[in-house]
Amino acid sequence: MTIVADVCRYLELFAPTALAEEWDNVGLLMGDRQDSVAKVMTCLTVTNAVVEEAIAEAADMVVTHHPIPFKGVKRISTDSPTGSLLWSLASNGIAVYSPHTAFDSARGGINQQLADGLELSEVKPLVPLAEADNESLAGLGTGRRGDCQPLTLATLATSVANFLHVDGVHIVGDRQMEITRIAIGCGSAGEFIRPAARSGCQVLLTGEARFHTCLEAEQLGIAMILPGHYASERFALESLAAKLTEEFLGVTVWASRQESDPLKWTS
Repeated sequence: MTIVADVCRYLELFAPTALAEEWDNVGLLMGDRQDSVAKVMTCLTVTNAVVEEAIAEAADMVVTHHPIPFKGVKRISTDSPTGSLLWSLASNGIAVYSPHTAFDSARGGINQQLADGLELSEVKPLVPLAEADNESLAGLGTGRRGDCQPLTLATLATSVANFLHVDGVHIVGDRQMEITRIAIGCGSAGEFIRPAARSGCQVLLTGEARFHTCLEAEQLGIAMILPGHYASERFALESLAAKLTEEFLGVTVWASRQESDPLKWTS
């Protein structure tokens, strides 16, 4: 029999919590470690649709990339959106685990999966750990950077869109700019612009960025590719569901079928 603690143990080995940013809230956020687990659902974010699906499918555990709760809460009630979601999950005995930025930076995490999907070589952390507490964290850090055969920004943007199965991406920079080294930071990682420049990267691939961050990139001569926050991370929750399926043979695992990007293109 698989219990919540077993799933937590696997996730903490796959995405060590020591890799998480100091401001983050990762790990088991709600639930009893001794409860049995027969069904696990992964998702990018806990929303009303996700909670309704988890309850309808009798999930015992939700592994969400984005933490809920994220910041400290003083009360859990249906008076607030977050409280309502938590109350619904707790009332149905559904545990919640979030790997978030630990998953971003893990050896097989989201940024590494993006680098692999783009077939980059000489892949390294964009911002290496200052010091590793144990040998398992050696060579890890935040973000990724890797090399590629010379190609234009426009060609790279098309490759990103194809890998992430999106119709298009935003770019910052000259479409004909030559790219040989790429920086990667899933989600919202505009703060990686300067580390990218220091690492000799010509472009930063991240989900989204503020307008003024895009202007800063132009000033620094760094291109950007922005496929959207959802697209830059959601694919990895599907691969995580596959990994959990392989690890826990008696457990039904799936990526949320109701979750979708809140941003839509008009026709």
